[in-house]
Amino acid sequence: MDTSNYFYFGYVVKTIGNDGVLRVQMDVDNPFDYAGLKELKVVIKDQLINYPIEEIKIIEDKANISFKNIDNPVIAKLLQGCSLYLPLSSLPKLKGNQFYFHEVTGFQVSDHKHGMIGKVETIIDQTSQAIIQIDFEGREILIPITDEIVKNVDRKNKIIEIEAPEGLVEIYL
Repeated sequence: MDTSNYFYFGYVVKTIGNDGVLRVQMDVDNPFDYAGLKELKVVIKDQLINYPIEEIKIIEDKANISFKNIDNPVIAKLLQGCSLYLPLSSLPKLKGNQFYFHEVTGFQVSDHKHGMIGKVETIIDQTSQAIIQIDFEGREILIPITDEIVKNVDRKNKIIEIEAPEGLVEIYL
């Protein structure tokens, strides 16, 4: 299953009532950005299947969703536990220094002291602190993503401007 053009939206928690309504746990920053969703991709047997939405009600970080053509709890229960995805194009546009991790892969990184220090290979987001992994002439540089360090994201020129703490870049050079 190729999800490279999609992002994880959440999963189906349980059915609600007798009309086939599903409770969905959303894994997004601002759930209300998705109040107008028309469809979701549901993972069934390692395939992304399109499910049109009839109605969606956002409740904090959860949603009650009615899919078209699912009108009873027996059929709805078959989707319980399924992962949900949306196309990357569905993500709300970010401005300023905010960015989606997938968006900056390949961007150049410019440090205020050292100038261009390499290209973003990936974002490591497996700990409490996300980190930019930069390739500098075959060597790895790791820079934490914080408001104090990331000064500007130039989407047009594909450059992230940083102000690394004293000595951090030198460790890798």
